[in-house]
Amino acid sequence: MFNRSIILGSLLVLCVTIFLVSCAGEQSQSTSNSILGNGQKLLGNNNYPAIAYSGHRKAVRSVENTPDLEETKEDLLILAASGVRLLRTYNTTIFPHSERILQAIRELKTEDPGFEMYVMLGAWIQCQNAYGEGVDHTVEDEDFNRREIARAIELAQEYPDLVRVVAVGNEAMVTWQAHFVPAATILKYVQVLKAARVESRLPETTLVTTSDNWAALGGEESYHGPNLTELLQEIDFLSLHTYAFHDSYYNPKLEWAPLAEEAGLPKADQAEMAIERSIALQVSQYEAVKNYLQELGIEKDIHIGETGWASLDNSHYGNEGTCAASEYIAKLFYDATRKWTSENNLTCFFFEAFDEPWKSNNTAGSEGHFGLFTVDGKAKYALWDLVDSGAFAGLSRGGNPISKTHHGDVSVLQEKLKAPRHLKFNQP
Repeated sequence: MFNRSIILGSLLVLCVTIFLVSCAGEQSQSTSNSILGNGQKLLGNNNYPAIAYSGHRKAVRSVENTPDLEETKEDLLILAASGVRLLRTYNTTIFPHSERILQAIRELKTEDPGFEMYVMLGAWIQCQNAYGEGVDHTVEDEDFNRREIARAIELAQEYPDLVRVVAVGNEAMVTWQAHFVPAATILKYVQVLKAARVESRLPETTLVTTSDNWAALGGEESYHGPNLTELLQEIDFLSLHTYAFHDSYYNPKLEWAPLAEEAGLPKADQAEMAIERSIALQVSQYEAVKNYLQELGIEKDIHIGETGWASLDNSHYGNEGTCAASEYIAKLFYDATRKWTSENNLTCFFFEAFDEPWKSNNTAGSEGHFGLFTVDGKAKYALWDLVDSGAFAGLSRGGNPISKTHHGDVSVLQEKLKAPRHLKFNQP
């Protein structure tokens, strides 16, 4: 007869061992999934610059107007020439854009084995009747959401070497979005993806996250709660959005206007100092989320899922507003952002690759002018140095060779530059 205490002790050791192995497997999975075939880490690696990419070129976004395969290849070659190695997309079923991006990358790799590009694949999540009458933020659009997730799994299965991340939702938890849903909905689909990964229906090399505004990821107390806590525990890393551009109008904490001692300085100097304060605000928003994770005892990497700066606006951010929208200031922000993120080994999906006219009924509205390139393929001021270096030689968009905006005359941008300013309705 066996000693009962020995048996129980052995069972306890076995259970603990299984638990530790399981935890180690999950930890290994969540930290090693971004290791590429060449042994390099994808996220937090300055050798793999990232960008948000949606290549829709027309004033109306539709299935018919979705860029075809050759147009998509054209864009990817331009982005690769600018140094980009990681793209972020936004949906899987609304338009055939994501699948064409993946097909284009695969074909470009076949044509040139040295071509290298990876994708953070977005699955759009929305509430019932989003953007329509009878919108209900307490109820998800389950049929639509399930299709988005199912298609994300299919694409990750088909392109396991390219789809390195699936992001559940885009600013889907922040309450000012028309499509927002509770954190519980995002958590539900994150768990669906993680279960698919355990069952090998989603490749083990695929990370799972959600991409949202810093406030909704715990930076503001109003979003705190058990569902958000569990979500933060479940995702492999945080993809955080922070927009000082919008804060120049909406957030009185950003001292966008020149300080008293700056009032007599040239406009360019005032803009540079305003951008320094803008970056400082974004850092504080990043730190707010980081501190919240520490309070919860959660250790997760945080990367920048979106940040950017519009070059044109005729409303809140234009010459009659904060004067933030400017191609000159956009370069200051781009350079400062790249410095901050690269020095801290943060992947940053700069928003965005190309201007997209469909994003605003107002052709001069800021939403359509966040691109580093114009719709017709001109490189904005932030990338003029790449044009000078010959990086885009032989490349074109829509038949237009890649050239500088404003014929490369910086004096044109300097003449258009306005000093940053506050508006009376920008106060608390």
